[in-house]
Parts: sequence; C-alpha cells; structure tokens
Amino acid sequence: MPDRNLEKIKQQAEKFYKSVKSVECPYFKESIAFNAKGLRHIKFKRDREARKRQDQFVRLKEIRHAPAILKKSHTLQEIRREQGFVEVKTNKRKERVLKPITYYGFVAIVKDGRYEKRFKVIVKQIEGGQKHFWSIIPFWKSNREIKLHSGNPETD
Repeated sequence: MPDRNLEKIKQQAEKFYKSVKSVECPYFKESIAFNAKGLRHIKFKRDREARKRQDQFVRLKEIRHAPAILKKSHTLQEIRREQGFVEVKTNKRKERVLKPITYYGFVAIVKDGRYEKRFKVIVKQIEGGQKHFWSIIPFWKSNREIKLHSGNPETD
C-alpha cells in the first residue's frame, strides 16, 4: 500500500473524527465521547507501538461507521472488566494508578454500498471517568461458527 493512500485516509479520518465530539447511545442513555484517546488507539496498539499500516488503514477508513453504530445500539453484545494502570494527574504530577476498566462491545452489520460489513465498536470506561469511544474492529474472517441457539427450539 503506497504511503499516499494511508496519508489520505488518515487525513480524512482525523478530520471526520474531530468533527464528532460525542454521540448519544440508547443503550447507556448517555453521551459517548469521541476524544483523542480513541483516535490514538486506532493508530497505536500501546504507547510507542504503532499498529501495522494495513490495520491502521482499515480502521481509519471505517471509523466513519462508529458514531452511527453507537447511535443505534440498544443491545450490548460484550462486556469485559479488568484492572489496568492509567495515568492520573495529582498535584501537577502524572502518576500511574491501578484502576478498574470496563470495555463494552457493540456488534453491527452495516450496509456500505453493495456490501454488508460487520464491525465491533468498543467503548471504554475507567472507573470514575466518562465513557469514550475506544476502537472499531472490522471482522476480517470468522473461522469459528457462531451458535445463536442451544438446540432446543422451545427455549431458544
């Protein structure tokens, strides 16, 4: 992939992302912020570890779907809770503190031109903080079968 393609998509995505301050999510019945942390996570896996160019390209190209998915999400598909170190400011100093973090996942199928694409949008919340957009994950391929029933039509 030529550098100019990635740069063009990056500029378009950043311009779009900055235009979205927050969206109302019906599941939470509150606003989800679109702040710099989410955009940074699309470009970097961790501090000083950039994502692969192809991964960045696809996520940046598809980031335009994230606000619409969150605006229409009435059902949570995934939740994950863990402890993580986060940077907090205390007395004009930055410290890393262990805090509970919750990730919420919303899966959606989006019609994009002639194709239907499946995405997972992740919302992150650090204990005591605001919920914010964290990531959009395109489903490349699925090697495992998704089972939506238990086999008993009476209870499914």
